[in-house]
Amino acid sequence: MGHDQHGAGDTVATLERETTSLLHQPKTLWATALASVFAFMGIGLVDPILPAIATNLRASQAEVSLLFTSYFLITALAMLITGVISSRIGGKKTLLIGLALIVVFASLSGLSNGVAQLVGFRAGWGLGNALFVATALAVIVGVASGGSGVAIVLYEAALGLGISLGPLVGALLGGWQWRAPFFGTAVLMAAAFIALVVLLPKLPAPDTRTRLRDPLIALGHGGLRTTAIAAFFYNFGFFTVLAYVPFILGMTAYGIGAVFFGWGVLLAVCSVFLAPVLQNRFGTSTVLVGSLVGLAVALGLLAVFAVGVVPAVVVLTILSGALLGVNNTLFTELAMEVSDSPRPVASAAYNGVRWLGGALAPFVATTLAEQFGPRVPFLSAGVLVLVSAAVVLGGRRLLNGHEPEHV
Repeated sequence: MGHDQHGAGDTVATLERETTSLLHQPKTLWATALASVFAFMGIGLVDPILPAIATNLRASQAEVSLLFTSYFLITALAMLITGVISSRIGGKKTLLIGLALIVVFASLSGLSNGVAQLVGFRAGWGLGNALFVATALAVIVGVASGGSGVAIVLYEAALGLGISLGPLVGALLGGWQWRAPFFGTAVLMAAAFIALVVLLPKLPAPDTRTRLRDPLIALGHGGLRTTAIAAFFYNFGFFTVLAYVPFILGMTAYGIGAVFFGWGVLLAVCSVFLAPVLQNRFGTSTVLVGSLVGLAVALGLLAVFAVGVVPAVVVLTILSGALLGVNNTLFTELAMEVSDSPRPVASAAYNGVRWLGGALAPFVATTLAEQFGPRVPFLSAGVLVLVSAAVVLGGRRLLNGHEPEHV
């Protein structure tokens, strides 16, 4: 009994230390984290305006979903070259090139006259996003005080905040004019560019240069490969919620934005505060399996209520944010810690695989809906999330070396 109390006291002390160190970080980290918030806003920004884009550009739901597919497909493929670039020109230049590309392609997206053009410009946006996001994680981990666990929580907080603010900004600007969110993003990313030029010191290039094949070699590690494959299937659940739910809500841009703002806030809060507590108490793989099964249940319920029960869809969508927040943090931490690869290489390998799921999921969901009705996307996503849980469970031995001590 005394041992249990001692263990519980250690856990509380650890959490208090982590909370304290979260707040005492160098300016460099806060500048990079703020720029990351703006970058992640780009993911959810188009959410509230998906129906408006479909109407204005006379496009089907599946065609509009390609805005996500082109963005994440290029992001996934470009992840394989981000390390090659940043290890040669340094982190700061890589971040700035990524931001500059986002400014250019977000502006061009706002000028699009057809859905094919818009899909193409989103691909260019995805290239900028890959250069920025992969490098930002490595920079944040590199400059944070308090260890990589603290850095990853801060990174996930930036992701959650960006994903929650994206739909809000998209709704406020998109309710006025569907092109406005794209120009709004360009302005925010230009501001982030200036902030990093001023606040981020020149970061030295790594001692060893990353080779193009290094991320592929890194996937030879069983733990990292298991994490990446599980995240690939998990992303079908994540992006079915993000990219398909707007079409069945039957709301204006403001309504969709409000729903996904609530979703994103819960995602951010749970990724920062709930995930570490559960992880310390029960262990990473146990929490991950439980959270994935919970997400599969939520997707099953969304399938039940998808036709005509909008209040239930709203509640389930917002609540799913909690499960997604926990999953995001644990997947990212596993990817960074489970293998002996350098973090930028591990990040590139993991993100390259998981964003392929993000690329496929929106198009698969909307195509299934057009062919078989609005319930099927949720059912299929739920099955794939259960596959993700099975992968984690099956690879538990490979992941357990990363488990923190828990009581």
